[in-house]
Amino acid sequence: MKTKILASAALSAAVALAVSGPARADFPEKAVEMTVLFGGTAQTIGQLLADLMSKELDEKVVPVSRNGGGGSVGYQYVHGTEADGYNIVWNSNSIITGYRGGKIDFDHSAFAPIAKVSVEVPAVAVRADTGWESLSDMAEAIKASGNKLKVGASGKGSFTHLTTEAVLASVGLSDTSTHVPYDRGKAPVELLAGRLDAAVQWPGQFISHHEAGTLRILCVTSAERIAALPDVPTCAESGAGDMDIVMWRGLAAPAGTPEDVVMKLEAAAKAATETEEFKSAAETVGFEIDFADHAAFGEVIASDDAKISELMDGLGLKKQ
Repeated sequence: MKTKILASAALSAAVALAVSGPARADFPEKAVEMTVLFGGTAQTIGQLLADLMSKELDEKVVPVSRNGGGGSVGYQYVHGTEADGYNIVWNSNSIITGYRGGKIDFDHSAFAPIAKVSVEVPAVAVRADTGWESLSDMAEAIKASGNKLKVGASGKGSFTHLTTEAVLASVGLSDTSTHVPYDRGKAPVELLAGRLDAAVQWPGQFISHHEAGTLRILCVTSAERIAALPDVPTCAESGAGDMDIVMWRGLAAPAGTPEDVVMKLEAAAKAATETEEFKSAAETVGFEIDFADHAAFGEVIASDDAKISELMDGLGLKKQ
């Protein structure tokens, strides 16, 4: 099964920005609303980004949480707003998993890319007292025991669920695992309580416990180790073949948003990512700054759509 998802700007052309209405040189004249789709690190980064962008624009960028349905609630809302730049979404690969999984009936082309901002890499964590030092150790122990691995699942069809399925398949545990649902942000608690044997989530949820020695992060799913966890191997190094799975986050607006408006928002986002405050947050929260302009971001989304679609199809999760 092909697990390589890391998007690249290898397509021949970017996703075009459809222009509707006249250009607005005076944009913005009022607050810009940023829909935030998820809690946790996504909300933390989105709120900081909105605050820093506000300092670059004449008006505030106001983050508004619209959680639910793996991002579908927020996407539906922004999709139904005017294409004037005053409603944008802090988006992610979830636009692809949401559409391909049948949660929304429009794909990424319903939005105009503004800028790619960051990358987060899922991590595989277990309790330190299991004695498992690597992904291979975990797989061998479960196979030898005859027991099923209790793995945390944050929502069927979500990006972390997709990643979990890919990790399990890579080490031959697909048929010897039981998915256990947990509430948002509760993966460490469920692990420590023994209700889970393993969980796949964002590093920010695990790092403090990893450093305290109560949880162990076995690996990260990217092709290269991440700055926040330089001593933690990649899953590929830990027995998962050529795995390369990352979550990008960025900004998008309804398709048809004037290009000059997109450019102003892009410039504000770029300036935000270059501040010491944003760089410091990347180290603290555990994400990578990976800015790309609207054209390059469009290429990333289109390329990832093809790769994620193929992976979901192979796992039996694709509906669109």
